[in-house]
Amino acid sequence: MTSPDTDRNRWAALYVLCAGALMIVLDATIVNVALPSIQDDLGFSPSNLAWVVNAYLIAFGGLLLLAGRIGDLIGQRRIFLIGLVVFTAASLLCALAQTQEMLIAARFIQGIGGALTSAVVLGMIVTMFPQPREQAKALGVYGFVASAGGSIGLLAGGVLTDAISWHWIFFINIPIGIVTGLLALRLVEPRPGIGLTAGADLPGAVLLTTGLMLGVYTILGISEYGWTSGRTLGLGAVALVLVSAFVIRQARIANPLMPLRLFRSRNVTGANLAVALLVVGMFGLFFLGALYLQKILGYTPLQVGLAFLPSTLVMGVVSLRLSQPLIMRFGPRTPLIGALLMTMTGLLLFARTPVAGTFAVDILPATLLIGVGAGLSTPALMTLAMSGATPEDSGLASGLFNTTVQVGGAIGLAVLATLASQRTGDATGAAALNSGYHLAYLLGAGALGLAALISIVVLRPVARTAGREPVAVPA
Repeated sequence: MTSPDTDRNRWAALYVLCAGALMIVLDATIVNVALPSIQDDLGFSPSNLAWVVNAYLIAFGGLLLLAGRIGDLIGQRRIFLIGLVVFTAASLLCALAQTQEMLIAARFIQGIGGALTSAVVLGMIVTMFPQPREQAKALGVYGFVASAGGSIGLLAGGVLTDAISWHWIFFINIPIGIVTGLLALRLVEPRPGIGLTAGADLPGAVLLTTGLMLGVYTILGISEYGWTSGRTLGLGAVALVLVSAFVIRQARIANPLMPLRLFRSRNVTGANLAVALLVVGMFGLFFLGALYLQKILGYTPLQVGLAFLPSTLVMGVVSLRLSQPLIMRFGPRTPLIGALLMTMTGLLLFARTPVAGTFAVDILPATLLIGVGAGLSTPALMTLAMSGATPEDSGLASGLFNTTVQVGGAIGLAVLATLASQRTGDATGAAALNSGYHLAYLLGAGALGLAALISIVVLRPVARTAGREPVAVPA
């Protein structure tokens, strides 16, 4: 039983954690909108410009899993605050950058801070709200941040870049980071970790981080070098060997950095597989859908952000108002299956968008369906992904979920972009471009269908007691 003051503090702490997470999520898309302005100002070549994004993604995707586990060992709030400090300081360096080298280096440091901050948030929320009803509501709030942050970033990037300059997409992080850090010190309860002796595996940490960073680097180069190039196959093989060596080591040592017991849970494994497929479709929408709006329909960056705004609002309403009652009544699995099929339908609608499409007829219905689907599926998947984690492993489960989102999204986007480009070929007309985008949407819809199938076959159903509190059905 909690007192009213304690209860208010917990919810205030949740909003602080979500503010920190939103700052990280926004950064992923807000920078993409500003890339043309950054290129013109600092004189980037097209190939070097990609490193403004890639430097961040390599550090971010490579450190998420390790950062989550370190949070278990030395305290999740401590890792969250360290990440905020690193991310905010790196944002200042990005904003002040006057050379290509300085901006790329600052973006790499920013990725480190982003990984530390976001890796532990989900684990902290689950620990703060152990009761199923409150946890479902809290995960609905965080689910909105996680799913809608990308489209908010498109809008914010367009506004800041058009109205002031690209430097302000980084300056805006500084006051947010400072205020969030101060509030976190005051409101988020410090919980001790289980101690470094429970999993201080330095060789394992090196294997894991090097393998994941190299894997992300390889994936990011696929669009330039191709899937069957010697570079892609060679680096991919090395990354796979490093991660495999890490897993083998974890199975053999007494105090592993990443206890493999977490993967014995069907819900944890199934939810991570499902979310990897979900983000394939969502990345296809936000990146290739934005290209359709800009290159085919002639939208400005600000108009692209406004076009996705209705779906963002729908995601917010569904995540904050509908996801918790539905999860409590039916368990997370049933709403998830319906949400994935709804998102798949939205992508199928996008696959019929014409060259002379209109917003009201061709864009709005599809994005609204996807908004409802994402608003329901994200909290449900988070609930399932954290369901098999003990308090001692909550940071690891949180980092695993975030790593799955990032790596799954990177692989999915590489696959969709490559196949769309191959479909377009050397043609430059709008119809040829649109044909490539259509193929990507159809493949994204197929990924959503497979995610729904995994949810039906792999995930465990959840029974309800008379009070409608979810109870896991025994194996």
